[in-house]
Amino acid sequence: MSLAAALLSAVATPAFAVGQLPPGVTPLTYDITVRPDAKAMTFSGEETVAIAVTKPTSTIVLNAADLKISRATLDGKAVSFRIDEAKQQLILSPGSAVSAGKHALTFAWTGTINTSAAGLFAIDYSNTDGSPARMLVTQFEAPDARRFAPLWDEPAFKARFTISTVAPAGQTAFSNMPASSVTKQADGTSLYRFAETPKMSSYLMFLGMGDVERKTVMAGKTEIGVITRRGVVDQGDYSLAQAKRLLTYYNDYFGQPYPLPKLDMIAGPGSSQFFGAMENWGAIFYFEPELLYDAKRATQSGKQRIFTVVSHEMAHQWFGDLVTMNWWDDLWLNEGFASWMENKSSVDLNPEWYAAATAVAQDREGALQVDSTSGTHPIIRHVETVDQIGQAFDGITYMKGQAVIGMLESTLGADTFRAGIRGYMAKYKYGNTATDQLWEELSAAAKTPVAAIAHDFTLQPGVPLVTMTDARCVGANTQVSLTQGRFAYDDSAKKAQTWRVPMTLGVLGQPDVRATVRGAAVQSVTAKGCGTIVLNREKASYARVQYSAPAHAAIVRDFAKLKLTDQLGTLGDDFALAKGGNQRLDRYFADVGAIGIEANPLLWQTVASQMSDLDGRIAKGPARDAVGAKIVRTLQPVMTRVGFTAGSDEGALTATLRETLISVLGDHGDAAVIAKSRELFAALQKNPDAIPAPIRAPILSVFAHNATSADWNALLALTVAEKNPVTKNSYVRLLGAAKDDALARRALALLETDRFTAPQKASLLRAVANEHPDMAFDYAVAHIALVNTLVETSTRAGFVAGLGAGSDDPAMPAKINAFATANLPAEARGAATRIVSTMAARRQVDARIRDDVAAWGRSTS
Repeated sequence: MSLAAALLSAVATPAFAVGQLPPGVTPLTYDITVRPDAKAMTFSGEETVAIAVTKPTSTIVLNAADLKISRATLDGKAVSFRIDEAKQQLILSPGSAVSAGKHALTFAWTGTINTSAAGLFAIDYSNTDGSPARMLVTQFEAPDARRFAPLWDEPAFKARFTISTVAPAGQTAFSNMPASSVTKQADGTSLYRFAETPKMSSYLMFLGMGDVERKTVMAGKTEIGVITRRGVVDQGDYSLAQAKRLLTYYNDYFGQPYPLPKLDMIAGPGSSQFFGAMENWGAIFYFEPELLYDAKRATQSGKQRIFTVVSHEMAHQWFGDLVTMNWWDDLWLNEGFASWMENKSSVDLNPEWYAAATAVAQDREGALQVDSTSGTHPIIRHVETVDQIGQAFDGITYMKGQAVIGMLESTLGADTFRAGIRGYMAKYKYGNTATDQLWEELSAAAKTPVAAIAHDFTLQPGVPLVTMTDARCVGANTQVSLTQGRFAYDDSAKKAQTWRVPMTLGVLGQPDVRATVRGAAVQSVTAKGCGTIVLNREKASYARVQYSAPAHAAIVRDFAKLKLTDQLGTLGDDFALAKGGNQRLDRYFADVGAIGIEANPLLWQTVASQMSDLDGRIAKGPARDAVGAKIVRTLQPVMTRVGFTAGSDEGALTATLRETLISVLGDHGDAAVIAKSRELFAALQKNPDAIPAPIRAPILSVFAHNATSADWNALLALTVAEKNPVTKNSYVRLLGAAKDDALARRALALLETDRFTAPQKASLLRAVANEHPDMAFDYAVAHIALVNTLVETSTRAGFVAGLGAGSDDPAMPAKINAFATANLPAEARGAATRIVSTMAARRQVDARIRDDVAAWGRSTS
């Protein structure tokens, strides 16, 4: 292939977006030097970019945002330029046509170091002695590398990057690649030059510096490191050990060895409204709670989350970094696969966590929830603008993507699926793809077309509903009658929609049978044997299933004989089907009644979470109080069994169940749990390690939720005095958790002080919104200039609207729409539109089930 053809192919996308850069000019290499001034919160930069031009052009267009360009040259000659701020584009006009072939550009500029996670940003924290400290790091996904340097800031424009920087005396700089040289300067600073990266997208670049420590292990020929603020590097031991296991696992699974010489994991002591970690190639950035395991403070669920976040980001080193989507339409190729791999690796490496069952109860269920209103969207959706890129990072992309991938693996078989993935990685490494190229590789491995089923679940929105209309024993077999429609909480359920739904079903205790259920016409499937029919075994298909009344009665009768995944899926389906108006809530309560106190802890954790959703379905007053009391009566025997103290030999699921029970019972007024929280908080004021780590987070949450004015004052004093930046961040959020209106107003008043950092203030505002959505939303609208200084640019389109999402006020949807119209361009209002549609669906659900919920609250059984 010619150079011109190869370059055009490299930037091909499924559909050209308005905000995309024009084709024809492609970066090959960047040599970038930046000099940060952390005190002034500014930086200067210069770069040389080698480019290839496929045909003569009179202009060269690349990306730049919030940069002051002082020099631009082409092949050593100055060129005129202008910046289109709306499009975040830098347009060069050389004065005469630029010939086809290779050329060199140079730029010089200055920029701003931000206080929130966009471009080059600062994380302010306190050292262990209380002295102030500042770490500088970068965050470039999705469109923020352009705030660091002028470049082609789109995923298809892959290039090689050489980064240099100057670090102050006593500080260390770190980047994607190891330093190739470190030169001491006369003023005590150090000039770092890092080795050239492999060919990669600009959003995967990384640079950081600070007073840090680094600890390493070797995994084969790869050095894995953890980089932290001084004094906490040993808290990275758990992550280092898991990363070593995971690198071996992923090298084998993907069939392509990790290609960089080192893999650093950088821990930042800050926070973000947008993300917890970022997969920069060879330099993964995490906020501390996602990476560092503090045995004195971390719960079991926190420890498990560290593993899943590390496994997610490491999976990106292949899905996302080695092979990258062409354009943001196919973001799910990055995020859906990384989410799926985090679960798959947990299943294989940590079987005691029951990760497959947990995925059914939490990840899959989360996807089905967000996909069940008119505000949903297909997994693959066209992205036009910068604002729309940020909106693409949502539950559909992550959780539905994960669920659909799991369904395809189940349908094709694990070995065949992996063979397809290996072929995809080998064929497209260091390149860019669209989703159909993955389907081609899976089809080749399976020797059968995959695209038809895959398109049904990725190119159209919504959740299939498979309904059993009848099941009859005929001779030695059972004839099962099935139909397929759409499930939703609102009127989108009425839309006629067809999926090819892979369905595994069977009689309990008998071999399964596979079928593809499609369309509203009744389809008959023959299952071997007679007895209790179980639909969607292991809940592998992305669908809701509804049983006939006799078949559901049999499920309840034999509930204890079902596999854990089928038990959890049945609870989720019956709870959702009641909310959708497909059946009454009594079916769900029948499921719960079939769960014994000694059942798998994950069942009770799921029930506790579902029940915590019930009392919010009815208005405040005696009826809601009765429901809360019934929730407490239902869960207290389980809490009595697990207790507040961890057993020496208890499993991980019991530990996470305890966390959930403490939170749910405490939030619903359980006197014993609230008293325990106050007792332990009083001890905490004298001893920072007084609360046992396994229950620390839920105990503090209960205390904050039920805080009196005196309690809140004590929490504020503890927060102000706290030196540990991660602990302080958690305390700041707790200040916004009080259910008392007056305390919520006091929390909001803190936003106008200088006591906390911008990210801390944003987290405080969001915490207030969890209990007081109307108050938080109204405050944000009235103080929008302040709020915009607290949140990252990429989150502004949905942040304020999200504050009001939990409101029951019928006027709130109109207020959200009015805010979006007044403050956001039309293309940035997608999040607000989805929030409003979800609120409308919630009102419909409330109307359907409130009488059943109230009746359950009054019952004594």
